[in-house]
Amino acid sequence: MIPSNMNYSEVQKLSERLYFTAGDVVELLKVKISSARVLCTRYVKKGLFVRLKRNFYLLDQSWKNFSRDERLKIASFLQVPSYISFMTALSLYEVTTQVQRDFFESASLKRSVRFDTKGTVFNYIL
Repeated sequence: MIPSNMNYSEVQKLSERLYFTAGDVVELLKVKISSARVLCTRYVKKGLFVRLKRNFYLLDQSWKNFSRDERLKIASFLQVPSYISFMTALSLYEVTTQVQRDFFESASLKRSVRFDTKGTVFNYIL
């Protein structure tokens, strides 16, 4: 069960990380894994957490402040292994006139999948 004295300010310590899991919440708050999962689900519904994919979260306030490079790092964690596409690389280095805003395309070795996170698209192509 989540302690009644637990508040959002304790969870904000997770903002030091690029992303976190329910296991990280367990370590921080010293609660059971089931309680941490419930907390993560509730905080996603309240808009305090952003769910990147199953058991991958970050604080909403962090997401708003992330740079393009930090979002690119997240793209490398969402689908492992994956490699940024040529078009994304050309866009990052401002070599192409076809600017991709809030769109990260990667080549994937496992499967094609798309993650849409608050208007930012992470697209993985097999």
